[in-house]
Amino acid sequence: MSGRRLLLLAEQSFGPMSSKTANAAIRYIPEQVVAVVDSALAGQTAQQVLGFGGDIPVVGTLEEGLQRNPTVAVVGVAPSGGRLPQEWRALIGGSIAAGLDIFSGLHIFIGDDPEFSKLAREKNVQILDVRRPPPDLPVSTGLVRNLDATIFLAVGTDCNVGKMTAQLQIRDVMRKQGHRVGFAPTGQTGILVEGTGIAVDAVVADFIGGAAERVTIEAARDADMVLVEGQGSMVHPGYSGVTLGLTHGSMPHAFLLCGQPSRSTVKHNDWLPTPSLTDLIKLYEATMALIRPAPVIAVALNTFDLSDAAAREAIAAAEKETGLPATDPVRYDPAPLVDALVEFHNKRTAG
Repeated sequence: MSGRRLLLLAEQSFGPMSSKTANAAIRYIPEQVVAVVDSALAGQTAQQVLGFGGDIPVVGTLEEGLQRNPTVAVVGVAPSGGRLPQEWRALIGGSIAAGLDIFSGLHIFIGDDPEFSKLAREKNVQILDVRRPPPDLPVSTGLVRNLDATIFLAVGTDCNVGKMTAQLQIRDVMRKQGHRVGFAPTGQTGILVEGTGIAVDAVVADFIGGAAERVTIEAARDADMVLVEGQGSMVHPGYSGVTLGLTHGSMPHAFLLCGQPSRSTVKHNDWLPTPSLTDLIKLYEATMALIRPAPVIAVALNTFDLSDAAAREAIAAAEKETGLPATDPVRYDPAPLVDALVEFHNKRTAG
């Protein structure tokens, strides 16, 4: 899919928290994006909807999007459970009929749909279901311990708090500074941005660690530091399993803790209060204590829904509570996080 021209499908869903995959494409590979399809917001721009993305247009129909000569239609949302909304079948079918390749991160594989697969064969287009795991994944055996690179894993107070975004913001600054840094994608959105990786939340439980091990090792080639995309949260009743498997498979030397200060309960679980940063630091450090001790060394906050004053107050509170550097790496300069990771790496490699 080199030379991609992406048409992002986000019908009735384009927004800061509801179209994660589309938003990451707009933020990190905007030169490849030709338009977003969402009839509810047609006529606006990505900048107007998200606060970034410049003049990338939002169009109301697939036909309008096709006028911009895309080559790939991207399912730009990641609904809970990863299922294809019924009303999207016409969008997918129309995209295939128009000769577009399909990029999907849904748990339901579009390529297994008889109607879509038949049409794709007729049109000679590729359906890339990136959550389809490789068939040869191993059980993890701690191979990451043999790497020279320093491994940093992003972990969360909850799901969908910006773990991938924080790592990519840090990566971009590190690369500008001349560091050899790799990014290990572990979810469909990271895979779209980086062009490689494994969606670990679709892997059979026994092999989650092996998948994490593989992507970490691949990212460490020609890299002195590896930033592993985090998934879920250790306290989320629905997603904690993938978080633990990812942690033990990637064997981080240190953690970056990510959170959203405005949340008071765990997503989709209003009965469960969000634990304090202090308690979560203890929890994450305990998960690695007997395998490879790994401290939490910095805190990344997602403050998109707070005023500037409230955001700065939340950052100051996080620093006071944890004694660690903290910031929102999208809203403000990521330097405090970058400096913490680079300093840790330098101390570790200095012996």
